Amino acid sequence: MIEVKDLTFCYRESSEPVIHHINLTIPDGQFVGITGAAGSGKSSLTYTLNGIVPHCYPGDFYGSVTIDGKDTCETSLTDISQLVGSVCQDIESQMVSSVVEDEILYGLENFAVPKEEVAARVDEALEVMGISDLRDRAIAGLSGGQKQKVAIAAILALKPKVLVLDEPTAELDPASSYNVFSLLKRYATEHGITVIVVEQKIALLSDFVDRLLIVENGTICFDGAPSQVLEHADELLALGVNCPRSTSLSVALRQMGLYAGPVCKNVEEATAMVKEVLR
Repeated sequence: MIEVKDLTFCYRESSEPVIHHINLTIPDGQFVGITGAAGSGKSSLTYTLNGIVPHCYPGDFYGSVTIDGKDTCETSLTDISQLVGSVCQDIESQMVSSVVEDEILYGLENFAVPKEEVAARVDEALEVMGISDLRDRAIAGLSGGQKQKVAIAAILALKPKVLVLDEPTAELDPASSYNVFSLLKRYATEHGITVIVVEQKIALLSDFVDRLLIVENGTICFDGAPSQVLEHADELLALGVNCPRSTSLSVALRQMGLYAGPVCKNVEEATAMVKEVLR
């Protein structure tokens, strides 16, 4: 679905590339998490996947990015946006309507979705995100978690092949964050779409994604299943990436010779580990 070849990009106002020599292949249907320290280049990487770079942010672009066989430099942003749906970190800036249903209708009307499909798409998007009861609500009166779900529903109604989200839970509490990721995971599994999420909460990513990328100084320094990447907990900490406490505990017990199993990603795995150690 996505192929990135020797990608380097430098913003016009910068003297150094923000990302450089990136090579990445993401198959159809994979749920991918991207994290790294602030300023590592992770958001800029996603901008190249949804066409914002180079169409909105000019600069020096080397290499290539193809989405479903289409080169993003040679394809218009309008055409890319029909393949790649994006949810930005600042939800307020993405909202264009005052009522929930109108927000979802906006994209469908702009992309000239056949009239006979519109009602079903709106209903499905609201149902998938669990917000059917919000259809007639004013967006200004919604909570942060509800607004996040509305923004995602508006994109899902367009039925993109790829969904890119930039820190979708930055303003949400732990329970709301978990709920959003649960809904995304279920939708991705049921519909086979590719989901790419930039997120600081590595514990949350580790629970849901198939693949975890760690970005540092504009390059991908770790790439693999969450359990494989978390094996490098000490190195991740040195890069400014805070691993889950359960991971840190399992690494410490392994270093003390008290535990020989895989690193833990969450509380459930850590609980089982501690029970094993105390036997």
